[in-house]
Amino acid sequence: MLVGVILPGSTADPREPLGELASLARTAGAKVVAQILQRRQRPDAGTYVGSGKVVEIAELARKHSADVVVFDNDLTPGQIGSLERIINKEVGNKRGEEGIKILDRSELILDIFATRAQTREAKLQVELAQMQYTYPRLARMWGHLERIATSGAGLGIGTRGPGETQLETDRRIVRRRISDLKSQISEIQKRKTRLVEQRNLEHFTVCIVGYTNAGKSTLFNTLTAAGTYADDKLFATLDTKTRAWRIERGTEVLLSDTVGFVRDLPHNLVASFMATLEEAVHADLLLHVLDVGHPHAEQQFESVHEVLKEIGATGKPELLLLNKTDTDEGEAAWPVWRTLYPAAIPISAKSGTGVEKLAEAVFDHVRGQ
Repeated sequence: MLVGVILPGSTADPREPLGELASLARTAGAKVVAQILQRRQRPDAGTYVGSGKVVEIAELARKHSADVVVFDNDLTPGQIGSLERIINKEVGNKRGEEGIKILDRSELILDIFATRAQTREAKLQVELAQMQYTYPRLARMWGHLERIATSGAGLGIGTRGPGETQLETDRRIVRRRISDLKSQISEIQKRKTRLVEQRNLEHFTVCIVGYTNAGKSTLFNTLTAAGTYADDKLFATLDTKTRAWRIERGTEVLLSDTVGFVRDLPHNLVASFMATLEEAVHADLLLHVLDVGHPHAEQQFESVHEVLKEIGATGKPELLLLNKTDTDEGEAAWPVWRTLYPAAIPISAKSGTGVEKLAEAVFDHVRGQ
């Protein structure tokens, strides 16, 4: 079940506020059975949505037999704990039963990232992001100890004293692991930065950026025949791939594919994936792939530029590629984008339409530099 709280200044698409969350949930392997929206001036400190709305969520969850409630917002550990307690009480889950679980947006994205990571670098970065997410939530995770202690179990292990000791032990272990992961990732970043800078001295580098599922990996495969995994799912690519791309007149450039961006990407994920986005920071030219037929194309366009700004890749030469123009929606939408951005190139990454014109435009940039 999906829950969205629309606050002033929300970046959610007003036409379909929970559309992206639904895609994320499906990518994570969930089946969406219900959705609920609420508009608020500010989040409720205790439950984010307020006591009345929590009861409404519980009733809807019970009606549709939902196992998980996913929020399109980031919740505090206390709010997640309160929501789980109230909702499971309302639904009638007894102590000890497997109750309804509450996830926030960041945890859902982390879950997807964990299943997509392939290389050692990506796995380290995902683990770091998970540890940073987990650390402030350890106290809630140890809440079961308090329940054991108050239920009269009479056990030495699991009463409040040992529980608190174990909590501190866990925190110390997590702090040490975070430090170790940062150290390993820092070494990878230094090595990668040197590699990218050296490569840029010898080659003209082009980096494909864009919203997740916009068609970046499909375009990368079409241009380089690299066989990169491409699927109609969010975050199909997590590891940067770089291949040689031969454009006209014997000129060769290095082309890189990157992880897709989403709106409100959790900050610790942006920080963790700086090494993955290194290609975008140092590239000579960015190819911004936009699914022009997507109903949220304008919002996705803005979100990509927000992330580029956050990683320090603004002000670079950029070619806007209006992808999926071979679909009915794309064909209808691309003339409007061409009016707004006359230099934009309509393409179909799948069929290869517009690739020749793209190669010419990239060649002009190489010659100009």
